Amino acid sequence: MTVVPVTSSDLDAAEVSWFSALCSDDYEYLGVPDGALRSSWENCRDILLEAEHQGFRNILCPSSYQVGQDTLSFVAGCASLTSNINMLAAIRCGEMQPIMLARTVATLDHMLKGRLTLNVISSDFPGEVAESNYRYQRSREVVEILKQAWTQDEINYSGEVYDFKGINTDPARPYQQNGGPLLYFGGYSPAALELCGQHCDVYLMWPEPKDQLAERMQAVNTVAERYGRTLDYGLRVHMIVRDSEAEAKEYAEHLVSQLDDEYGQLIRDRAHDSISLGVAHQAKARELADKFGYIEPHLWTGVGRARSGCGAALVGSTDQIMTQIESYQNMGIRAFIFSGYPHIDECKSFGQRVLPNLKTCSLPEVYGRIPSQTPATPLGVGERR
Repeated sequence: MTVVPVTSSDLDAAEVSWFSALCSDDYEYLGVPDGALRSSWENCRDILLEAEHQGFRNILCPSSYQVGQDTLSFVAGCASLTSNINMLAAIRCGEMQPIMLARTVATLDHMLKGRLTLNVISSDFPGEVAESNYRYQRSREVVEILKQAWTQDEINYSGEVYDFKGINTDPARPYQQNGGPLLYFGGYSPAALELCGQHCDVYLMWPEPKDQLAERMQAVNTVAERYGRTLDYGLRVHMIVRDSEAEAKEYAEHLVSQLDDEYGQLIRDRAHDSISLGVAHQAKARELADKFGYIEPHLWTGVGRARSGCGAALVGSTDQIMTQIESYQNMGIRAFIFSGYPHIDECKSFGQRVLPNLKTCSLPEVYGRIPSQTPATPLGVGERR
């Protein structure tokens, strides 16, 4: 299996993140709506606060129109409620005029005192069906304009989608130095890999067999090398961890025990990314899984029966989950975004069983983005900031 070089190649710690269900309902039984677990401000806020309490270093705040909360409004609302955890805010490129987006991001970054990271999204908007290359070109231009806004005195940009001349950047200067917030990015097409390799910092992947993950890492690394860059790599995967493997597998079956597959298909189809290449790969993994839904030992595809996007979970005992995480780290993966159903319960389960055994870090600190600080020394096993 190919091990891909990473930006933080000497880093033996990982950024371990959780997920707040802004863009999808939370469940006790997948596909069975539960009013108390709907994607509400209160539930999503409480997930975030529990993740900070458990010691997670970042939290993904995703973006969707059909279900849930507006991402940037949610992040702003939680800024004063938190003090340690970073927030990985999804930005759907083109949704907001790019210079106004640069100012909004800068404002959020100051509110969070540098605890902001960004997940660059290139999906369609509500009512839009755009060709893939156009969407990635639009995202490329947004990212390039953001970088000008964060690092130059003026924005001067001429592209296929946007054209700006002589725009002062004072209102758009973020709290973070040395390039502004880190950019996380996921995508499978050649255009996606080109954008990530040239401009982004962390390449995010959904769960697949390890040899396929290694191929994706190598493909985007090849692009990054053409631009004289190296990347960090991240894995977004659901989590079911219990004291024993039998208990974990039993809970996985409990989770889908009341699922109607036709309703599960409706849940998948309503997402704007439901026809993306990445989602197609998640569906292929379900097709290739064994009769119990496992595509690899401990990698269970049952979650994808009622969820678009990330469609598999790591299932096992504490020791087994630790072994899986270590194997991903040995491949060069340094950022993990975990989640589980219900999100608060599984946040506690992972936070108490696994997180104290992991050496964790904050990537913005490692990259030296936080002003008046040197890059943070990764925490030791069991330590919490």
